[in-house]
Amino acid sequence: MYRKILLTAVAVIMWLGAYAGEGMWLPLLIEKYNIDEMHAKGFKLSAEDIYSINKASMKDAVMIFGGGCTGELISDKGLLITNHHCGYPQIQSHSSVEHDYLTDGFWAMSADEELPNQGLKVTFLKRMEDVTIRVLNGVTDDMNMNERKAAISKNIAKIMEEAVEGTHYSGLVESFYYGNQYFLFVNEVFSDVRLVGAPPSSIGKFGGDSDNWTWPRHTGDFSLFRIYANKNNEPAEYSAENVPYRPAAHFPISLKGIEEGDFTMVFGYPGNTSEYAPSFHIEMLANFIYPKLVDIRTAKLNVMNRYMAADRGVRIQYASKNASIANAWKRWKGEIRGLAKMDVVSTKQAYEKRFDEWVNSSDDRKAKFGNIISDYENIYADYSQYRLVRDYLNEYIGGLGLETICISRRFERLLALYGDSNHDSETISTIKAMTEAQLQMHFKNLHLPLDKETATVVLEMLYQNIPSAFFPDITENINNKYKGNISKYIDEVYAKTFFISQQATLAFLNGFNSGSVKKLNSDPAYQLYKSLTDVYQQKVLPRYNELQNRLDSLNRIYMAALMQFDNERTFYPDANFTLRVAYGDVRGYEAGDAVRFLHFTTLEGIMQKENPDIYDYHVPERLKQLHAAKDYGRYELNGTIPVAFTATNHTTGGNSGSPILNARGELIGVNFDRAWEGVMSDLMFNPDQSRNISIDIRYALFIIDKYANAGYLLDEMTIVE
Repeated sequence: MYRKILLTAVAVIMWLGAYAGEGMWLPLLIEKYNIDEMHAKGFKLSAEDIYSINKASMKDAVMIFGGGCTGELISDKGLLITNHHCGYPQIQSHSSVEHDYLTDGFWAMSADEELPNQGLKVTFLKRMEDVTIRVLNGVTDDMNMNERKAAISKNIAKIMEEAVEGTHYSGLVESFYYGNQYFLFVNEVFSDVRLVGAPPSSIGKFGGDSDNWTWPRHTGDFSLFRIYANKNNEPAEYSAENVPYRPAAHFPISLKGIEEGDFTMVFGYPGNTSEYAPSFHIEMLANFIYPKLVDIRTAKLNVMNRYMAADRGVRIQYASKNASIANAWKRWKGEIRGLAKMDVVSTKQAYEKRFDEWVNSSDDRKAKFGNIISDYENIYADYSQYRLVRDYLNEYIGGLGLETICISRRFERLLALYGDSNHDSETISTIKAMTEAQLQMHFKNLHLPLDKETATVVLEMLYQNIPSAFFPDITENINNKYKGNISKYIDEVYAKTFFISQQATLAFLNGFNSGSVKKLNSDPAYQLYKSLTDVYQQKVLPRYNELQNRLDSLNRIYMAALMQFDNERTFYPDANFTLRVAYGDVRGYEAGDAVRFLHFTTLEGIMQKENPDIYDYHVPERLKQLHAAKDYGRYELNGTIPVAFTATNHTTGGNSGSPILNARGELIGVNFDRAWEGVMSDLMFNPDQSRNISIDIRYALFIIDKYANAGYLLDEMTIVE
């Protein structure tokens, strides 16, 4: 008992104070809040070297890659590096049994061999600006939530329009501190991005899901792309006339290596954190939501893994889907474990008790903030249930491994248009073209037996795990006609739907007219999808959104109150996929009793893990040959090759592919993961075990140069020996 009290007290102290590695800081405010500490830790450059609108700076070399990763420029010819798993959808889309780039890797040996990627974009920040006063202009405390949102939305639209008027830039205004502050981001988006190189998955995904979210890692998680622009160096759609983009800045690459304790900085786009969420939120996730989601994804993965192991073609089709499903599945498991180990619920409860005592010590504060904690308790009692059903239905109608049911939703826009007497042929043609591209990709990556079995298993789980009040109206038919036998019901759905046939589905699309509406509505796959969607939209979302609005309002007030209560603390904003700086140092950690992890791994570990019977641990023959010959070139360190390292930088999803930089702003690695023991850092940072994991840039260069014989790419890089 004494030990638990002591651990909780220590955790409270840690949570209230700032410690090495914690925080995702806005680059615009580095000069104000962080640069002195960064210099004290060894950083050699200025805040303006990180972010400037008056001269080239690091921000000009960092980008959003696709829709959920970070990338960075490593040459003055538009060459960028990101993670292999970030480029995975593009690598997979170019792969086939005949040209299996997932298994064999891909290397363009000239510009002519670089592969275009439809839909892939990269986004650069041009500038950011605090626009809080303008966003909140006319907003008053007596407004209800809907009135407040409407006023804010109107102000934001005007700000964005004015910010990009007369330019090819795009604008975005994001909320910080739960709506207590707002920043404008002006961006430049490039859409001609071509695949240059990717190692085989046996390097880029070495360890696979077995090693995901763990340390030690031996994964060469990188891929190379190139940005193209028009002759004016501006964004342009793909064209053979486009030329490599000439960036304002790119990162020099250091071969000097790392030592434990060295300064590190991560510059990227972290996706989402909830560091200031109340104890009720943590309890909901750890004890109610995450366990159910882990179970449903375990079931999906069990089916998928069995089919993928038995058929090479299926493995290629489902590689990206499998990785997407497994990533959150393993993270949730790690968060459950980490939150329990740190006793985060009790830690936050103790903090909330102190907060309540502070509130109640003043009549003025009591009037403003006196009901916050009790309001949270009341809202979460209801919200937790609706959040579970929402998340559970998303596992079905969100298309994660259930393609035949969900592909029918691609016709809903056409369905809506034909219900509108004012529909025009141009709009319909555009939607049909988009839908056809989606259908082609869908059928390219569909294995019907896998999909059907997954649909059966997951629908059975849905009935077992959500309250009967949220059962879809298809339930009556299942109970009456099929005596509750889900397997027989799914058999008939797949036997009668035309969505299992590419030819029939494309013919239906191309001939879609007002008479097609009846056929769509009578299709059993669409009926199942629609039945589940109706529950989602009619029974879940209205109440869920109502509760979420109440939480949004309460979170804003609570955040403002915390800043008054804890007024000596510097609060960094939660991640929201905007550009951030995190800094710390290279460091290993203690994973448990008598388990101490070093801060780096080497090629020797790859050879030790090699197991030809396990797909995740295949080692390419070429890599084994280089190891046997000790043919390491200038990347050698103590008779081997460094592969990956850990540091104390605060990262999350979205930071995948982020540059990890040394004190001189030189690239030393590419961030790709977090250590299992500290994965709950989205909710509470653990300085003892929260570690980001990066590929050592020397390993990436070794693979490019010695393994792939694509050393010509190094000629355009700025390499510091």
